[in-house]
Amino acid sequence: MKTTPGILAIASIALLTASCGEKTETTVETPAVETTAVSTDDTYPMKTCPVSGEELGSMGEPVIVEHEGTTVKLCCKSCIEDFNADPEKYTAMVKEAETKQARSRER
Repeated sequence: MKTTPGILAIASIALLTASCGEKTETTVETPAVETTAVSTDDTYPMKTCPVSGEELGSMGEPVIVEHEGTTVKLCCKSCIEDFNADPEKYTAMVKEAETKQARSRER
């Protein structure tokens, strides 16, 4: 199939025009990923969302995220953004609660 120089020129101009548009803000995918499996393990050490302080389950099923091997339950999807801003802070809260839970079991 033959292409004419005119069609190639029009296509080139269209591509050039599209690529010269205003720069748009790019959204980067957040590192925390919501898991789809609901944990039936009752050993999770926290009863509240580490981000908002709301009771887990008060806004529907908790959102479960993982960060570097630590499972964290959030009260809602809105908390994912704040979690991703400082995941170490919130995973540390879960780990501290796990430590307290383990100590109370030893007694």
